[in-house]
Amino acid sequence: MEGLKVSDADLAVYVQPSKNTKVPQAVLRELSSLLFKFNEAFGGVVLAYDVQIQDKVAKILPGLHPYFSVRLKAKLLLFAPKPKMLLEGKVVRLTETSIHVIVLGFSSAVITDEDIREELKYKMKHSKELYASRSHKHHVIKVGTMIRFLVKSFDEEILHISGSLVPPNTGSICWLAKNMEDVSLRDRFYAGLFI
Repeated sequence: MEGLKVSDADLAVYVQPSKNTKVPQAVLRELSSLLFKFNEAFGGVVLAYDVQIQDKVAKILPGLHPYFSVRLKAKLLLFAPKPKMLLEGKVVRLTETSIHVIVLGFSSAVITDEDIREELKYKMKHSKELYASRSHKHHVIKVGTMIRFLVKSFDEEILHISGSLVPPNTGSICWLAKNMEDVSLRDRFYAGLFI
């Protein structure tokens, strides 16, 4: 899946003097406050971190409320979706006009009817809502289906994605995997005929 990247960062964490006996815990608490929020400095949503404290000696910063400055190096896992990237998520709700998806368990995405290709039609089958393909009977999208979709936009403030199922390489991941295998096998067969 696109939109995930690992970034190296040199950081300075400011710790209250009252935490001077528990600096590692205070540093981890500060870093944990960055999780699942968009951070402009890093250019994405921080999902995880791996940290190494650089100096064993912390610097005391002067002021009314002096803090310790602790330098560290961190590897950050960032979620930074951009338009035209392909993302994957789990369908959590379907309506006649939209498909609602959760990406990585925390970011919501919506695909509206103008961004769902013509071939996929909304249906009610056995009192369950689904989108089914007119041209491929096994291509079905229902609640619980993992889908691949194209990013149209990403609202960094509320971590909301607007997506599209118009491109042919989008839809149910299971169907795409089987369909791509069939296509590649067919291509290999035809290539073998001409060698």
